[in-house]
Amino acid sequence: MARLVLSECCGLTPLRLRGRGAIALPAPPSLAAGPRRPVSAAAAGGAIHREWALRVSAPTRLTSVVEEDNRGEEVVEEEARGSLAAAEAAAGEVGGDGDGFDPGAPPPFGLAEIRAAIPKHCWVKDPWRSMSYVLRDVVVVLGLAAAAARVDSWLVWPLYWAAQGTMFWALFVLGHDCGHGSFSSNAKLNSVVGHILHSSILVPYHGWRISHRTHHQNHGHVEKDESWQPLSERLYNSLDYMTKKLRFTMPFPMLAFPLYLFARSPGKKGSHFNPSSDLFQPNEKKDVITSTASWLAMVGILAGLTFVMGPLKMLKLYAVPYVIFVMWLDFVTYLHHHGHEDKLPWYRGKEWSYLRGGLTTLDRDYGWINNVHHDIGTHVIHHLFPQIPHYHLVEATEAAKPVLGKYYKEPEKSAPLPFHLLGVLAKSLNSDHYVSDAGDVVYYQTDLKTSSSAQSSD
Repeated sequence: MARLVLSECCGLTPLRLRGRGAIALPAPPSLAAGPRRPVSAAAAGGAIHREWALRVSAPTRLTSVVEEDNRGEEVVEEEARGSLAAAEAAAGEVGGDGDGFDPGAPPPFGLAEIRAAIPKHCWVKDPWRSMSYVLRDVVVVLGLAAAAARVDSWLVWPLYWAAQGTMFWALFVLGHDCGHGSFSSNAKLNSVVGHILHSSILVPYHGWRISHRTHHQNHGHVEKDESWQPLSERLYNSLDYMTKKLRFTMPFPMLAFPLYLFARSPGKKGSHFNPSSDLFQPNEKKDVITSTASWLAMVGILAGLTFVMGPLKMLKLYAVPYVIFVMWLDFVTYLHHHGHEDKLPWYRGKEWSYLRGGLTTLDRDYGWINNVHHDIGTHVIHHLFPQIPHYHLVEATEAAKPVLGKYYKEPEKSAPLPFHLLGVLAKSLNSDHYVSDAGDVVYYQTDLKTSSSAQSSD
């Protein structure tokens, strides 16, 4: 059941990383360098930079599942073209802003222009500054635990759970920076710090790191994006009622991360803990074994503390904050890719590019939490250039906005606590159900039955 919930219901597929360290960012090649193949008018706006984009961190070729199904069948192809035309017409209504802007159209700029607009110092990784954030968060985590254990009052525990769960999420974000290599330029330092941070919150560092890069390499691709991947209409219609209920009804989608780590995902066998999983290359097995051993060591430590302190105390000190952390992770990652007031495109085939996929991500404002979780809500620039340290993301975003223009969606300003995003999440889960089987630029569509069911359950 967990396998079904994860792979087909939750839409979460593992995030493959194909490297050991940071994603290297090559200098933009000359626009005159290398042969150029003819491009269609639809792709003319972004094709000049696509080759450079692929060299950054995108796969060198794409294979569309829909294309494979339709290959050699002219009748089906004609139907697909008709459906595509209808989808594009609908996209003009759904995705536009009333001024003729189409978010699914190729942008008139490339990655080189965005990169050039970002100040050079934003690319500098300061390991001392990065470590200062680690020290800050670890001190807060230990202080909260010590204070809660000393007071040991049911008036305090709920406040502790909310605060400590949020701090666990902050630890994850710093480990996430280690995985991208934006923490420092020292791969060994990134690995050591990443293991300590992620193992402490039961995340297998290398297993997650290796899978996460695939999400960045394929963001916005219907078949290949592996974080909250959209369901095709055909797959959606094949799901039973309970599976749809789990996928689109709170709080179940916000508890998906442990299943994502353990369970099988579409097209892959194994888990983030298994070195023989399809998620990993043979030369990555040692890394995965190291991370799994670190994870097991943490489990052993927790078991020992449970024996010494008692299961109820460990439930209050660690288990409940861990659940809050999981909810934060699923909440934030979902909202990075869903819930904008205008529908955002997803791509297939030749319409997808690293840049166009990155522009489907969303920035979010979390009020006071922005500083706590290291500005992870500043997500568009992070997706395009994951090498930028988190403490430069806000400045880099401001510098890039004039280039991005309407392709950048300004986040709604938050109150001190981001309760407004709960309504955004509920609205998205109630309407963003599946994408069409046909077409290379598609938008989320709504199943009225699932929508009505969700509303009645509320």
